Amino acid sequence: MLTFIGLGLYDERSVTVEGQEALRDADRAFAEFYTSRLVGSSVEELVAYHDIAIEVRDRAGVEQDPEPVLDAAEEADVAFLTAGDTMISTTHVDLRLRAHERGIETRVIHGVSAQSAASGLTGLQNYRFGKATTLPFPGAHGGDDVPASVVETIEVNRERNLHTLVYLDIKVDDPTADAAGLAEGEEYMTGDYAAELLARGWADELAVVVARAGSPDPLVVADRLSELATQDFGGPLQLLVVPAEPHHLEADALEALGGAPPELLGRE
Repeated sequence: MLTFIGLGLYDERSVTVEGQEALRDADRAFAEFYTSRLVGSSVEELVAYHDIAIEVRDRAGVEQDPEPVLDAAEEADVAFLTAGDTMISTTHVDLRLRAHERGIETRVIHGVSAQSAASGLTGLQNYRFGKATTLPFPGAHGGDDVPASVVETIEVNRERNLHTLVYLDIKVDDPTADAAGLAEGEEYMTGDYAAELLARGWADELAVVVARAGSPDPLVVADRLSELATQDFGGPLQLLVVPAEPHHLEADALEALGGAPPELLGRE
């Protein structure tokens, strides 16, 4: 049995009760933290809280060499842990399909995702979000500007009057490093940096930074990209939302919860 467990957004307590029980009952546990991180908890804290040894796999260890995980799941109950909701990444879908091909029973226990949290914290309605995109660090995609695919996603969504969730890049040289801080070799793109990139390569539109969703101190700030680029939103993880034309309830939420200037919402 291979059980995929989403750990939620922030620390060792963010997992659902169902996920906690499944992890407690597992014989072995594997995890990956290169697609996302629990910045409020280290691997050691996860191990101590859930009382189970956790083997952290890097990208190659999941995507190119999944055999140790699959071999273990053929013989025992294995938990595979990820931050957020476990099936957001195609990496995890691929691993589940590999297990299916080998006749290994699989189970999915969902966790809170950044997308649902972004909707809930900003007041932007979930049904109005279009295709999401990821903004990489300059150079990561072979260029110094915002990739054309990112701009195209935002513009196509706006043409359809849909919001865009922009995930911000994470660089992790050592995937097994302590997730509780910015360890050596780790770099998290911040909302101000992302806003600067977009304002420089797209248009100076209304956007929303969401920082530390799922933590005790989440932050939501709505303003022009150029204004967001001048602010400090604190620690990771952060993401950016580029709204479509908000309807009146969404505009109320952006003004009340994110401090959006009324003039950017069509209000004088």
